[in-house]
Amino acid sequence: MNDAHPGCYLGILGGMGPMAGAAFALRLSALTPADRDQDHIPAVLLNDPRVPDRTAATRGGEDPLPYLLRGIRFLNDSGARLIAIPCNTAHLWYDQMVQASRAPVLHIIESVVEDLHRRGIRAGRIGLMGTEATLRLGLYQRHLERHGYECVVPTEEEQVAYCTKSILAVKANRLSEAYEPAAACVRLLESRGAVAVALGCTELPLAIPHDRRQEFDVPMTDSIDALALAVIQRYQADQATGQSRAA
Repeated sequence: MNDAHPGCYLGILGGMGPMAGAAFALRLSALTPADRDQDHIPAVLLNDPRVPDRTAATRGGEDPLPYLLRGIRFLNDSGARLIAIPCNTAHLWYDQMVQASRAPVLHIIESVVEDLHRRGIRAGRIGLMGTEATLRLGLYQRHLERHGYECVVPTEEEQVAYCTKSILAVKANRLSEAYEPAAACVRLLESRGAVAVALGCTELPLAIPHDRRQEFDVPMTDSIDALALAVIQRYQADQATGQSRAA
């Protein structure tokens, strides 16, 4: 280990769900420009599925915040200089996690906005898919509307029939059952004028894998990939700054 940079660079607060946390780590490696092991980003993944359900918490269920803060402390104590949380609904507690962390914490929805800009989509209607709590509490809507987008969301009945059904299938490791309801929701949002669809729950990119996205006419911004790209951009900038100072 380089003594000038002890510990890891990135702390990943995963486990929400565990397959999404693992998928984020995989996509981070896949998207990182690298010719050898040492070109990748040093990271610690805390993939702890014991965090209480975030959507249930918004309706009176067990509070996940103590678990989230415990994870933030663990990653800080592991030497993380940046933290990523591959769970959209957990960002309902983003401010409290930021306050508890010495390391900066990336915001997954701001990463999605950056991804839309990267794709040249700077205006128009964005179709939103996510957990019931994420959409009901306007987590995406607030951020996207601040950046000049309009939002289109499923109805409550469509949410249950499509998004929630797909998300729960992924959480239960039934990936073969997750695609059809998620795909139906994408097509529904496109029919309502969406110029892009945000897969705003980190189970949803697993429901609609990359090799099937060409089946759709509307582009999708994937919250797992968007967050991974934000990490890579930050890491490259920090590396360049460090090299400049060393010179």
